[in-house]
Amino acid sequence: MPGFLLWLTIFLDLLIPAILLLILFLNYRRRLKMRRERDTLLQEKEATLGFVQNVGEVFADVESIDMDRLLSRVLNYAIRTCKASSGAIYIANPRTGELEARAVSGVFPPLFEVNLDQLALDENATGEFQRLIRTTPIVLGKGLIGEAAILGNSILVEDAEMDARVPQLGVDFMKVHTLLIVPMRFGNHTIGIMALTNRTNGGQFALPDLNLAQALAAQASVPIHYAGLQEALDEKHELDRGMQIAQQIQHSLLPQKLPAFATVEIAAFSHPAMDIGGDYYDFIQIDEKHIGLAIADVSGKGIGGALMMSVCRSVLRVNAENVYDPATMLTSMNKTLSSNLAEDMFISMLYMVLNLDTHQLSYARAGHEAPIILRKGESRAEQVEPAGIAIGLVDNDTFAAVIETRNVNLHSGDLLLSYTDGITEAMNSAHEEWGVDKLVESVENMAEASAADLLSNIRQQVLAFSGSTRQSDDMTMLALKIK
Repeated sequence: MPGFLLWLTIFLDLLIPAILLLILFLNYRRRLKMRRERDTLLQEKEATLGFVQNVGEVFADVESIDMDRLLSRVLNYAIRTCKASSGAIYIANPRTGELEARAVSGVFPPLFEVNLDQLALDENATGEFQRLIRTTPIVLGKGLIGEAAILGNSILVEDAEMDARVPQLGVDFMKVHTLLIVPMRFGNHTIGIMALTNRTNGGQFALPDLNLAQALAAQASVPIHYAGLQEALDEKHELDRGMQIAQQIQHSLLPQKLPAFATVEIAAFSHPAMDIGGDYYDFIQIDEKHIGLAIADVSGKGIGGALMMSVCRSVLRVNAENVYDPATMLTSMNKTLSSNLAEDMFISMLYMVLNLDTHQLSYARAGHEAPIILRKGESRAEQVEPAGIAIGLVDNDTFAAVIETRNVNLHSGDLLLSYTDGITEAMNSAHEEWGVDKLVESVENMAEASAADLLSNIRQQVLAFSGSTRQSDDMTMLALKIK
């Protein structure tokens, strides 16, 4: 028994110091871990403060923020801070729904499948790869970058050569050894992706590197978001300036002054649904006794319709001289224009030739509404539609075989109105169309009006019918009255 007590005493003498040593060691380890975490936080804090100061210099001149310059500075700072060899920043394009590389630095390998046979890998191979990266958008959800954008999660690939998700090229200097992919988010939206590859010391990216990259990405998201807003605003201002110029040009293509004749009164107006439109009207002095009157509607609105309208005007004016048959004129236009029209585009046109001495009116319609004619002393207007197909829908032989010219004799007091379907298809808040019947009725009720008063009255009626409903199509009218 005394021997047992002796051994127990010895054991306790050894155990207690061991426990104390273990406690001291664990406490040391815990303090060491806390010190490392503190150092990491300080590093992130210093890096973030340095980043804010670095990026803030881009905003020193708030009138001229350059998005590409900002992204380049953000990327280079992230590469330097995270000790990466290369990197890229992809920005989401809301118009296409894709990610586009707006900044690339270092020998950044494509993180998508590449056919090397299609690349010119000469002495400027690095530049060729950079060009490929900048010109190849990434679809949201596709590949690691697209996946990070959709999910909004960061991706750390410590050993990329062992990860099947990372594309590897058969080019040594383009191999991916380690990889960081960090979303840049503003609110609930991913506005971009920052990707960093290969540490400069040959090691692997680890969790502290990911944390640091995330901290930088979080700070970068705010200035990038607002720089993007300014970029979009600058683009809109540029587009607005372009639209204003286009509007001025289109306005100049329409007759600036209505022709005046001793026995014929003429009036016209055109109001596009957008800043510029595809409706068109024109007056052409064919010779001393004949005038050509045209009204047309190019399918589609906006810039496309306006461009085709200008082409239509040029073709008409070039070919109208000494052509008195409207069907012949429209056939010539179909031959010239049909090959230049997009598959989903066509032109409806009404072309009329008026003899200023006899007041004989010849007209043909290429798929356009026929003119409304109200004879003096009659209560009902007439609208006779000769055959015709819109320009650009069929080949020229078919077009010429179908279209026909109608001749009518006008007399003093007779009233004529031509229009585009933006007038008759104007809608109110109940989605009801104004309609041809109301237009004809308006003409019949204004038999004694002048051509200008007729158009003014109809326009007021259409606007009153539509109310606050947004105009969906261009509105154009042309009227003449025999004195």
